[in-house]
Amino acid sequence: MATLSEIRVLLGDPRFNWSDPAPWGELERELGVEFPADFREIVDAYGSIAINGQLYLKHPAGHLLHDLGTMIRQDLEFWREEDMAEFLPDPAGTNPGELLPVATATTGEMVFLRVPDAPSSPWRVLVQEMDSPSWTLYEMTFGAWLLAYLKGSDVTLCARDRAPDGPSYEFLP
Repeated sequence: MATLSEIRVLLGDPRFNWSDPAPWGELERELGVEFPADFREIVDAYGSIAINGQLYLKHPAGHLLHDLGTMIRQDLEFWREEDMAEFLPDPAGTNPGELLPVATATTGEMVFLRVPDAPSSPWRVLVQEMDSPSWTLYEMTFGAWLLAYLKGSDVTLCARDRAPDGPSYEFLP
């Protein structure tokens, strides 16, 4: 499993370093799902950021424009519309087997976490490409998927053309 320390080596030191669990607890109660530990750890470390000017991660304690909860609510509504639901292999939602939207990309991709079918099952990452429209399920955790992205592996999003000098991030305004 990818660790925050491996991500830090490639992305640089985090400067957000959030430690109050209250925003996560509120969002998890509202949605009825507990986010995977690696996703929370990464987002708590880095906050609401743009990675390589392409991949947007948002924290639940962000302001309205860059708040994870607001993004998830809006995206769930969008992906539950009848004409959009057909572009996903499973329904968007927070129940077991459903797809929880957690990140977006400027290049038209949406990153989902697939809610495990059972508490002991692992979370997986699904990336939906709006311009195709196709999707790819990655049998890896969010941390492993992000690490692969940062290393330039093809995980639907490609970092090589966006980060020729290596991965970087900036806080969302």
